Amino acid sequence: MKKFILTLVVVLVSSPFFAQAAFDKFDGQDDVTSIIVNKKMFDLMSKVKVDASDKETQQYLNLIKKLDNLKVFTTKSTRVENEMKASAEKYIKSAGLEELMRVNDSGKNIKILVKSGAKDSQIRELLMFIEGARNDDTVLMSLTGDFDLSEISILTDKMRIPGGDDLKKATKGKK
Repeated sequence: MKKFILTLVVVLVSSPFFAQAAFDKFDGQDDVTSIIVNKKMFDLMSKVKVDASDKETQQYLNLIKKLDNLKVFTTKSTRVENEMKASAEKYIKSAGLEELMRVNDSGKNIKILVKSGAKDSQIRELLMFIEGARNDDTVLMSLTGDFDLSEISILTDKMRIPGGDDLKKATKGKK
């Protein structure tokens, strides 16, 4: 019984780390633009002194305290897009993510999947995959932490994350 409990704890604790490692192969590839922000950077960003009267900035600082890792990979390469799609599909099956929504907009296919936290609105992991339409970027984004879905638009606005507008539109009203 102790072995079972220990194994279960290791699996649950390592799950967010596996999410980040599953897509590391895209970092540094030709034809791929990468944005990688780790927990240490989020901690440093949250300590920035700001005007306390700016509500949106305060919300942003409160959110980044809750984040662990952010990885965003973008490409226009069909070869890399296919690799990203295969990696995302493999990861989705193994990680137990739930599809939050799927949107087809002007040739773009947007999938947003989550791993829920303690409450229904709490998210431990968010995965977004946007298959770009002709001449558009394909975007793979992985975000881990303990945050509320309604807070994501603040992050995408302040950090200007590729695909952020699509995520914002897709999650509008989903709380």
